Amino acid sequence: MGMTREAVLKGITQVARTHLDWEGVLDEDMRLVEDLELDSIKALTLALELENHFRVCLPQDAEIVTVGDLVANIRGALDG
Repeated sequence: MGMTREAVLKGITQVARTHLDWEGVLDEDMRLVEDLELDSIKALTLALELENHFRVCLPQDAEIVTVGDLVANIRGALDG
């Protein structure tokens, strides 16, 4: 059936803490650029590390603006 939204969010949080030195609580409504202050290098790092962590390939053409978008895309890739 796949992972729950909560499990995916927990994994994203773990990756963000390990690879981006993120110290706050992640919320699905948070915007990646504005709230997490991701520049292009940090965004690429996050995407690659999430793919490694979850063992998925994120869609190249996905419009990912929020943490919730990430959760949805990772869940879709896991179920895919």
